[in-house]
Amino acid sequence: MQYFKTYSKKDILSFTKIRKFETKIGEHIVCANSAVSLADNIKNTSASFILFGIPEDIGIKANLGIGGANTAWEPFLQSFLNIQSNDFLDGEEILLLGYFDFNELEKLIHNHAATFDETTDAFRHAVNTIDNEIEYLVKIITENKKIPIAIGGGHNNAYPLMKGAAKGLYKAGILELAQINCINLDAHTDYRPLEGRHSGNAFRYAEEDGFLQKYCVIGVHENYLPQNVWMDIVNNPFIDCIFYEDIFIHEKRSFVQSIAHAISFTEDTLCGIELDLDSIENITSSALTPAGISTNQARQYIALTASACKAAYLHICEGAVVLENGISNLNTGKLISYLVSDFIKAFEEERN
Repeated sequence: MQYFKTYSKKDILSFTKIRKFETKIGEHIVCANSAVSLADNIKNTSASFILFGIPEDIGIKANLGIGGANTAWEPFLQSFLNIQSNDFLDGEEILLLGYFDFNELEKLIHNHAATFDETTDAFRHAVNTIDNEIEYLVKIITENKKIPIAIGGGHNNAYPLMKGAAKGLYKAGILELAQINCINLDAHTDYRPLEGRHSGNAFRYAEEDGFLQKYCVIGVHENYLPQNVWMDIVNNPFIDCIFYEDIFIHEKRSFVQSIAHAISFTEDTLCGIELDLDSIENITSSALTPAGISTNQARQYIALTASACKAAYLHICEGAVVLENGISNLNTGKLISYLVSDFIKAFEEERN
């Protein structure tokens, strides 16, 4: 894999603050063996969860958004590797594989694209390369019956996660068809038209290509739903949309009831769990919102879906520590750390 970088134990410990009389996750987490292939690392590990980063904002820029989603991965690691290893979460159930580095791909675009339109087209073309890389890795993970946990980057990466998981689970004999369902907590549907790949149309491409069966999105803001997308959703029995306004403004149903509905809607097969950080109030993202869910509600969403769904993967995306417009939030990495630990704890508690 051309763009993937693995972590050694030395790399992991460089993020970990060792303290006397304590044990941190970074001291117990499993790392890749550089002497064997990625596929063999995944196949031979006893860890149930394969954690990797996608620190890129190419897909967001391809969607005419504000860059910065490439800045959350390392702050997340610095927080996650320093949580306590204890009876609630040990660390040995996680293989920290590495991360994708698409910096050279972005530099190539900036060096050769002369106009705004050329740059946008180049970003959308580059997303296809990103798709192929992520799909390949996720297929290996899921065909070995492990759970991918993908952090960072734009929501464009939902497409290769769904595609790779569907193919891998089919190859493993878990699925009769290479199709999965998906639940997404998001202020947007990311179901824009097929106009070239970007962060706003991952679910449209996944459905069009036959890898997404049912899709339920929770917390969509009415103000940011294009009419043509809304009409497509209304006419599609395999897509359900629960509006933020119906939950928090009109109080037609509670947040927990909304999650329960999404779980019921998608319970017939394995399900990808998606969380777009732009759904959370005042969390730094390319679509930062002053009106969103709370961080505790995001944690509740992760815990409930992890415990009740047949989870195919976890994807947390769109978060940034520093946006290209200068807005910053140093807590983003720590929040993602909470969300990942919540997922693993809830998943394992339900199955043990």
